[in-house]
Amino acid sequence: MSARGPQDVQAFLEQHLPGTLVRILDQSTATAVEAAAAVGCPLGAIVKSLLFIAGEDPRLVLVAGDRKADQRLLAALWGISRKRIRIADSETVLRVTGYEVGGVPPVAHAMPLKVWIDASLARYETLWAAAGARNALFPISFQDLVRITGGRVAEFTVEATPGEEARKPENS
Repeated sequence: MSARGPQDVQAFLEQHLPGTLVRILDQSTATAVEAAAAVGCPLGAIVKSLLFIAGEDPRLVLVAGDRKADQRLLAALWGISRKRIRIADSETVLRVTGYEVGGVPPVAHAMPLKVWIDASLARYETLWAAAGARNALFPISFQDLVRITGGRVAEFTVEATPGEEARKPENS
């Protein structure tokens, strides 16, 4: 399967959020820190798209850039043992979402995904999400993110420790 790209995200946005444009940038946006620097926004306004496998079920988790998903909280939310949850590897991310790690958007995936949204993202008027490449983003409001993903808003994150958010996100 060939990877999907920004054109797939733009086509989705044109259908579900007319007027929203994917922005292709000259610098990397593959990490939350890089993305925030590229568009000049707070780190928490970056939407990290993380793919988890719960048992055998892929689930997309959208997390604020200054927070991290807590697998204990996810396990409780999903009603399964924490031992049955794992972060997807890069091959699985590509196969399930259609996008490479560092550019996974919250929408326009290769297959339908169940989506959970970090409630802390509601702090910001404008969020920035990956748009299918390691240098592409699009702006979106929290309300529109919830609407176009069909995601469930919940509290399943903890504050990232200093420097932790600078590391490569698990698989966004």
